[in-house]
Amino acid sequence: MARSIGGRGTLLERATELRLPALGLFGGADQGIPTEQVHTLDTALDGTGVEHEIVIYSGAPHSFFDRRATEFAEASADAWQRVLGFIDAHGGAQSRA
Repeated sequence: MARSIGGRGTLLERATELRLPALGLFGGADQGIPTEQVHTLDTALDGTGVEHEIVIYSGAPHSFFDRRATEFAEASADAWQRVLGFIDAHGGAQSRA
């Protein structure tokens, strides 16, 4: 989140420019994305009025949802349901049919 996106600034720097709904699923033990940054993103999105959902899975590392899905099965199952719900809520249901 603190890395520049193609030289155009970081997600945290540009969060107030977002205009589309956003879903963020983060591992609470992710050493590359500190929870403080996740909270900063959430607060910035609150200020934009953009619909968003930010979830931090306590104890889960980076890539908990793919490489370690079995180990973090509960968090992964919840994350997957949130992804499907987000897609359905934002017009993506046709693409899953």
